[in-house]
Amino acid sequence: MTQKFFSSVLVLLTLAVLLPAAARAQIGSSVRQVIVAQAPGWNSNTATLQAYQRASANSPWQPVFAQPVPILLGRAGLAWGRGVFTPPRNGIPMKVEKDWRAPAGVFQLGSLFGYAARPPSGAKWPYIQVGPWDAYVDDSNSPYYNQHVRVDPRRVPPWFEKQRMRLGDAAYKWMLEIRHNQGPAAPGYGSAIFFHVRRGPTKPSAGCSTMAVENLEKLIRWLDPQASPHYVLLPKADYAALRGPWRLP
Repeated sequence: MTQKFFSSVLVLLTLAVLLPAAARAQIGSSVRQVIVAQAPGWNSNTATLQAYQRASANSPWQPVFAQPVPILLGRAGLAWGRGVFTPPRNGIPMKVEKDWRAPAGVFQLGSLFGYAARPPSGAKWPYIQVGPWDAYVDDSNSPYYNQHVRVDPRRVPPWFEKQRMRLGDAAYKWMLEIRHNQGPAAPGYGSAIFFHVRRGPTKPSAGCSTMAVENLEKLIRWLDPQASPHYVLLPKADYAALRGPWRLP
């Protein structure tokens, strides 16, 4: 047996011991769509993503894509995020601002933003076109921290230039909000987390989940607001340990 095997077993046993009753979060019965990304480990900046759907709470989860798609994460890997779950006490720190880590856990999805006048053809998800006066605030000292703000062009605040969203950057063609640290936002625990277009097949992000544009558009078209979709991001060993208690696909 390999060292890798023993390491995986140790992770599973540790999580089983440290998983308190309060941490037994689960996907609710109203959730009929789940996006699952699994990374090799906590310090990995790559993962594979699969989407799942079910007809009802009692129906089995079915994979949507013929093959999982590759995605890129934060340059430094993962840390526990602030979503709709309670992180197990396994020694992994919480995500903080500018740590270059993607938030791990279970998250709802927010707004879809983009430069175009309309979202990808066939998309049903609520869409906001990013204009010249839209901002997404990552300043922990701002009352608008981790929020989308559209400022009044007649009274442009001094902070706007550093926080504006419309940058002409192809990576931000589409930005699907991952609702990390939004219930409400805790200053300093990370902001502006999205699914967006990758900058290249080997270029990790600052903390977002990124992928090829064709895969992101396929994901956006699949999303159904009536199915209460959630995003699950975890290392593989942690996913295996939490899959049952959290009722994951």
